[in-house]
Amino acid sequence: MSARPGVYGHPPADLAAVPDGAVQFSPLVPGGAALEELAERSLPGLTMLAPPGTLERRHVLALALRALAPGASLTVLAPKDRGGSRLARELSSFGCRLDESAKSHHRIVRTVRPDAPTGLDEAIAEGAPRRDDGLGLWTQPGIFSWNRIDPGTALLIETMPPLSGRGADLGCGLGILAHAVLASPKVTALALVDNDRRAVEAARRNVGDPRVTVTWADARAADAVPERLDFVVMNPPFHDGGAEDRTLGQAFIRRAAAALRPGGTLWLTANTHLPYEATLGEVFKEVTQRASAHGYKIHEARK
Repeated sequence: MSARPGVYGHPPADLAAVPDGAVQFSPLVPGGAALEELAERSLPGLTMLAPPGTLERRHVLALALRALAPGASLTVLAPKDRGGSRLARELSSFGCRLDESAKSHHRIVRTVRPDAPTGLDEAIAEGAPRRDDGLGLWTQPGIFSWNRIDPGTALLIETMPPLSGRGADLGCGLGILAHAVLASPKVTALALVDNDRRAVEAARRNVGDPRVTVTWADARAADAVPERLDFVVMNPPFHDGGAEDRTLGQAFIRRAAAALRPGGTLWLTANTHLPYEATLGEVFKEVTQRASAHGYKIHEARK
């Protein structure tokens, strides 16, 4: 899943007031407008939660400045240890004059769009979608494991057998795991679900197989996943707004169990320290650990 640090996070409600006529935007929250789709110089104001990755953050800051009208207000916030300490320097590099403050472990930077900001095109290009030659896939900074194969995903691919029937990949990310699943000709349908719009767009480009459907949705939602599936594969998220949240993975496990037919199978990869065994035991009849290496574990669970 594209999802990982911050994807499920929301800024504290008391951190920023929205100026009259301004737009609230978080590049990390599904369902919001895409900054790159907004017309240049069209917004009267913007308040946004900045993402943690440097390339991703500079990308969205540049997109925000491009979308704002000259002189329009911009308020940006981020946790101090997740990019907040760099906000002032990064906005200054675009030619902005700043008012910086701190609250609730966040940095808050207020500015207005200069008449002629500098360096926007370069920052937008650095964080834009691109084809990674090493992966052989389309990707974008900010997507989970955007420039490498996650070790947990790699271990799952090495461990699971060829699958068959109808299945789903919850938190599909770029589609790396989907490629491995679809190598089996016995797979008749595969639903890819992710709540990161960028990951969904990349997966659609990367997985051109008629057996596949790709959905932009929160995999925990009941209507996001088909029912009576033969198998589910997943590498679920375990961060919410930068903090570890084990209930995310537990919710993914419960959703997988609800989507599977009796006798259907879940293949799960997770960090070794995450205590998912109790949840697996609650909703599956048989649970077997199939591998453990490099700080990850693989479970097969049969409903």
